[in-house]
Amino acid sequence: MEYKVVPFVASIDPKKGTSNHVAEQLESLIKTYTNIGWEYVSLESVSTFVHADNGCFGFGAKPGYTTNNQMVVFQKK
Repeated sequence: MEYKVVPFVASIDPKKGTSNHVAEQLESLIKTYTNIGWEYVSLESVSTFVHADNGCFGFGAKPGYTTNNQMVVFQKK
């Protein structure tokens, strides 16, 4: 079995956007990959730790942080 993992980042207008717009973007991504032979499996959240940046001589230093990314998983049999 073959797998493909694709990042999913929805983009909406903060004044006019709704969860329906997010759903439409996800549906479009799934349809695009389905049309080229991939089968949708799941939407997964992946936590990633971004290491601290010490800056130059301590100037501009930034602490480390955790971020979450959404990944769409597809498969081919």
